[in-house]
Amino acid sequence: MTLIPERGLRALALAAGLLAATCAHADDTYPSKPITIVVGYSTGGANDLLARVVAEKMSTLLKQPVIVENKPGAGSIIGANFVAKAKPDGYTLLMGASGPISFNPSLYKKLPYDPQKDLTPVSLVGTFPLVLLTQKSNPDTGSLPALAAYAKGHPGKSNYSASSASFQLITELFKRRTDTQFEYIPYKGSYESVMAVSTGDATMTLADSGPAMQGISGGRVRPLAVTSPSRTGFLPDTPTMKELGIDMNVELWSGLFVPAGTPPAVVRKLEATMKTIMDDADVRKRVEGMSITPVSSTSKAFAARIAEEIPLWQKVAADAGIQPN
Repeated sequence: MTLIPERGLRALALAAGLLAATCAHADDTYPSKPITIVVGYSTGGANDLLARVVAEKMSTLLKQPVIVENKPGAGSIIGANFVAKAKPDGYTLLMGASGPISFNPSLYKKLPYDPQKDLTPVSLVGTFPLVLLTQKSNPDTGSLPALAAYAKGHPGKSNYSASSASFQLITELFKRRTDTQFEYIPYKGSYESVMAVSTGDATMTLADSGPAMQGISGGRVRPLAVTSPSRTGFLPDTPTMKELGIDMNVELWSGLFVPAGTPPAVVRKLEATMKTIMDDADVRKRVEGMSITPVSSTSKAFAARIAEEIPLWQKVAADAGIQPN
């Protein structure tokens, strides 16, 4: 055993004290200037709207302006990479989503950022299930068992619409869990995917909650199931996949991130701030109005969720023969 001289022990104690004081100081003084929340999507989408709700409340709580800056493009890679490369001081945040964080490692050979190494999760903000939709006027697809039977009885003719590779991956998981085959038809956006089902151009789709609710309210598509672990407030009469005997629990999410290397005290302060924000009754009402479930989480729990999701989607992609770009 090596003994440390008394002088060395005093130096170590002093260094530890200085580090603790620095962390405490960072927590006390942060923030001292405006904060920017980067959104990797265009204005008007779910992530953008969530960021603006959060920014408004965060500005009040932290007593500093909080600005939302949209950096869309390349499947949100541009926005995520911008924050990953930003100074890790807590003044550049990312309103991230499951697509660029959990799905992209399965879809791209080489991302300009590593979702787990270059970004630190702060807190979840909202989760939203996918809704399994079929054409309301089609009597052959009025339930999940009927849809499965229809697909097995019409090989090569049953198909699904999806607006991105992320939704393709989720539907590939659905196909495996239900032992069915549906041909993939790509569409430009989620609303277009829902419209394809409403007109009968696609047999089914798994749509995120906003476009799904718009299609349901139009009266031309029917919800068969949701992919969340429990029923949702906006579709209380629609069963979960689990209730129907399908082992499929998938929720898309939005959440707040900072660049890796951000001081732990700053991360803790933002984490606590997000809990206060997402517990606020007005915030919850506004988020629920978007057909999104408002949530918060610890940084550690959020990181653990991402660590589970990335290998899941990598396996689904490999099993489906989907080659990364």
